[in-house]
Amino acid sequence: MAQSEAIPGVILAGGLSSRMGQDKARIRLGGLSLIDRAARRLRPQVSALAVNANGPVLFEEGEELPVFADLDASRSGPLGGVLAALDHARRFHPEASHVATVPTDSPFFPADLVARLAEAVDRPERIVAARSASGPHPVFALWPFALMDDLAAWLAGGGALRVRSYLERHQAREVAFPAVETPRGAFDPFFNINTPDDLDAAENWLWILER
Repeated sequence: MAQSEAIPGVILAGGLSSRMGQDKARIRLGGLSLIDRAARRLRPQVSALAVNANGPVLFEEGEELPVFADLDASRSGPLGGVLAALDHARRFHPEASHVATVPTDSPFFPADLVARLAEAVDRPERIVAARSASGPHPVFALWPFALMDDLAAWLAGGGALRVRSYLERHQAREVAFPAVETPRGAFDPFFNINTPDDLDAAENWLWILER
């Protein structure tokens, strides 16, 4: 079992955000950028926090975080960000066994995400990812340092870029998270903002969830 208080975290902000037409990390929800929302939600759950991004990141004053880019310019999707996260965490937090990752565009993820994922780690090379009623959420995961070289070889050798393909290869474990009950009905905590309509919906949910 991994100790959640010893797990560093990384926010993956290297995507192209093509459906939003702008950098998701800078989009504001309830007056706060998505990158800062993700940071505020993840920071209490991890031992240290950084951001993977392939360009400049704007933070609220006083909330700046270390930022590092993918290891190459091949744009190998979320797995490229995971590889960079593993490299960064292994260099700066060698005492840890795993790094936790979350994306920028799911601002309501559970406050006990890392602790519950850590409980499911049964060996050093185990990947553990989140699931909810809407399906798997493979970028919300704990990634073991022990698989860094394997992932690098997978990407260099032309392995599938889908995160789920890599998780299936290593028989990753999944942890199921329940819906949040609200006056408006059940809400998936991994609600994802991909389009302007999703952002409008997120504003409505924010008002309900923070009442």
